[in-house]
Amino acid sequence: MMKGLKMKTMMMGLMAALTVSAATPALAKPVAEWVDQTTGHRVLRLTDTPGSASLYFHQNSYTPQGDKMVISTPDGISVLTLADWSIRPLVKGKDIQLLFTGRKTRTAYYASHRRDDGAGATTLYAADIDSGKVRKIATVDRGSIGSINADETLLLGQWAASDKPLQPDGTQKRAAPEIKQQFGQANYAANGPDGKPLSFAEAKEVRLNERLEARIPMEIFTIDIRTGERKVVVASTDWLNHIQFSPTDPGLIMYCHEGPWHKVDRIWTIRTDGSGQQLVHKRSMNMEIAGHEFFSPDGKWIWYDLQTPRGEVFWLAGYELATGHRQWFKVDRNQWSVHYNQAPDLQHFSGDGGDSEMVAHAPDGKYLYLFTPQAIPDVAGIHADNAADLIAPGTFGVEKIVDMRKHDYRLEPNITFTPDGKWMIFRSNMDGAPQIYAAEIAKPAH
Repeated sequence: MMKGLKMKTMMMGLMAALTVSAATPALAKPVAEWVDQTTGHRVLRLTDTPGSASLYFHQNSYTPQGDKMVISTPDGISVLTLADWSIRPLVKGKDIQLLFTGRKTRTAYYASHRRDDGAGATTLYAADIDSGKVRKIATVDRGSIGSINADETLLLGQWAASDKPLQPDGTQKRAAPEIKQQFGQANYAANGPDGKPLSFAEAKEVRLNERLEARIPMEIFTIDIRTGERKVVVASTDWLNHIQFSPTDPGLIMYCHEGPWHKVDRIWTIRTDGSGQQLVHKRSMNMEIAGHEFFSPDGKWIWYDLQTPRGEVFWLAGYELATGHRQWFKVDRNQWSVHYNQAPDLQHFSGDGGDSEMVAHAPDGKYLYLFTPQAIPDVAGIHADNAADLIAPGTFGVEKIVDMRKHDYRLEPNITFTPDGKWMIFRSNMDGAPQIYAAEIAKPAH
């Protein structure tokens, strides 16, 4: 009797344990996790679906509360919970394009071209990140959408009168030039004046120049989400690109004159009503280049890659919007990066490195970096009378975060900082197919 009671008690205990286990599922885990043997930092692979991607480096992908992130997968859009790295589908569809998240509401915005949209038209949708509820917000008859303003009242788009593929391969497919692509961009190829093949980076410049010289009429426009009203902000035969709203000022736009960077004065700002058009950086040296511009998280600064001249002297340059003050941080050749970004607390920058074929021709540049700004002080406290009006120079303290030597840089890593500033999120093909990864900025405690 005692034996039977004992067994019954054990079974009840086991059932209770199983019930508790079922009620409290284990936290999600990343697909893979390791400590980088070169840098000592923890790296996570977050996705297991080939072709998954985080957004472009200046596109907002986080909720205003900083708890979730949206990502693209081959079958649609998913939501990543930063607390446990769990991933769930948000919107399914193979032909949808994730654009950005809102800075005011918990909304993911995306584009879709449907059969009944008409030639060249695109429908824009908003998906509630928590409920998954989807609503149609606008149909763009011509052009594409690249940004949304800080209070989520205006969409920002661009339109070109005709298309000119950057790298056609001479074949025709569905009445349009077929473009050879690798990792989502044209696989640039061209010959130099001597007839010999150029490097990937140099061939890209040739194709960019061909597009610039085509002088295709273009527009940058806004669409009022509430009324659907479309307003042209800039109209030009310049190649207009890299459009982005300020993260904090709903009426401020930044855009670029695209093309070979040494040929164009690239970075511009303008108000949504067309006023206040301003060139942010004017070239003062032949072969000087500036680009891959982005706003600081607080919207007070514009930062950009500056080279004086191209491929020789490297800076991360900043322009303070309110004062016109400029600050330049010197970057060594190996630390030059395709894209930079700034941490939410404004105390650090990231750099995603580059390979030896790119503009810096870095012999050992395939790393993700954390940069800490260091000012260059006046000697003995003695400064020029007009020091406040001059460029404030500085250098970077540099820490390698991830070894990217297995990565093919034709896929750009596009680092973003998580809202708590503890992780860098990036995309990589280090394991073959593109996936999404996270690198912890603090080193693990031993």
